[in-house]
Amino acid sequence: MRSNNPVLRDNTFKGQVAEGERMTMNGTISKTGLLLVLALVSAFWTWNRFDTAIAGGQLQAAMATVNPFMWGGLIAGLVFAFATIFKKEWAGVTAPLYAIAEGFALGGISAMFELKYHGIVIQAVGLTFGVLAVMLVAYRAGWIRVTDKFRMGVVGATGAIALLYLVDMGLNAFTSMPGIGFIHEGGFLGIGFSLLVVGIAAMNLALDFDMIDHGTSQGAPKYMEWYGAFALMLTLVWLYMEILRLLGKVRR
Repeated sequence: MRSNNPVLRDNTFKGQVAEGERMTMNGTISKTGLLLVLALVSAFWTWNRFDTAIAGGQLQAAMATVNPFMWGGLIAGLVFAFATIFKKEWAGVTAPLYAIAEGFALGGISAMFELKYHGIVIQAVGLTFGVLAVMLVAYRAGWIRVTDKFRMGVVGATGAIALLYLVDMGLNAFTSMPGIGFIHEGGFLGIGFSLLVVGIAAMNLALDFDMIDHGTSQGAPKYMEWYGAFALMLTLVWLYMEILRLLGKVRR
C-alpha cells in the first residue's frame, strides 16, 4: 500500500507494533478534529490582529502586523512537521504544535483573501469540511475503494501538480517570465485547473484513510493516532488552500 502523502509511506507503520493500547480509525479521526480546532483558534487570533489593524485604514500596517506570524507559522510548522516525521513517538506533542503554527500562517493568508473577496473564507472553510466529511463517509461506506490503479493514478497526478508548482516558483524566482499563467489567473483554463487540483487533493484523503486503516490492522501503537491525524492535517491544509485559490479565481 502506498499513499502520496509524504508522511504516510509503505514503511510508515513498519515495526510500529503496540504492546498496550492500539491505534484505531475513530481515535485518529477524533485527534484530527482536535488538531483542526487548534488550527482554527490560532488562525482566528492572527485574523483578529489583521482585522483590527485594517480597521484603521492602513493596509501596510496590517500586513506588517501579521507577517511575522505568517512567516513564523510557516517556518515553525515546517520544523514541527519534520520533527513529527522523524520521531513519530513525539507526535502527541509535535502534531498539536504543528497545527497551531499552521493556523497562524493560514489566519494571515485567509484574512488577506477575505479583504479582497468578502465572504470567501467561510465558503472555503465550509467546503473543506464538507469534502472531508463526504470523503470519510464514502470511504467508510465502501463507495471509494483504494485499488492499485486508483492509488497509482492519484500519486501520479499529485506528483505532476507538485512539479508544475515547482516550475512556476522557479520561473517567478529566477527569471523575468511571469510564470505559468493558468495557475494564478482566472478564466476557463485557470478555474478548470484549480477544480482538477481540488479533486486530486480530495482523492489524497482516501489514500490517507487507507494507510491509516493499514496501520490499525497491523496493530500500531496508540501514539500513531496522532501521527495519522498529523498526516491528514497536511492534506487538509493543501485542500483548503486550493479551494481558497479556486474561489478567488471564480470571484475574479
